[in-house]
Amino acid sequence: MLGKKKTGSAYKANNYKDHSYVARNTEVTGDITFIGGLHVEGKVNGNILSDEGSLHVHGEVTGEIRVPHIVINGVVNGNVYAGQHIELAANAQINGNVYYKTMEMVMGAQINGSLLHSENAIPRIEHKPGTGQSAPPAETNG
Repeated sequence: MLGKKKTGSAYKANNYKDHSYVARNTEVTGDITFIGGLHVEGKVNGNILSDEGSLHVHGEVTGEIRVPHIVINGVVNGNVYAGQHIELAANAQINGNVYYKTMEMVMGAQINGSLLHSENAIPRIEHKPGTGQSAPPAETNG
């Protein structure tokens, strides 16, 4: 209806007061770990990791993404792990697998990989400082 606010989305970007931005003509090499919001308009060559955040990709990411809330309207070369929700807009192109809990996909979005649904939380990935690499989480018994 006209004049009514949309209330359907459980996630709202305003819930995060700290936002970071990778501008259109910027290229970042290395892993990025953040809390809050991250907007990528440029290029990131590395993994993007967050336990409490929102990622918006309008540029290009080459690496693994592990973030609770993700909106993609650009190119991702690597696996994507959406802990809570992922939205794939019309210009989204993912060259890798997508692991998700809930998903929205608009006509025109492309996934060159598998879609894997999970009701369980996506395991977080630990960053190895100084190596530029990430390691899978340690197994625990018990």
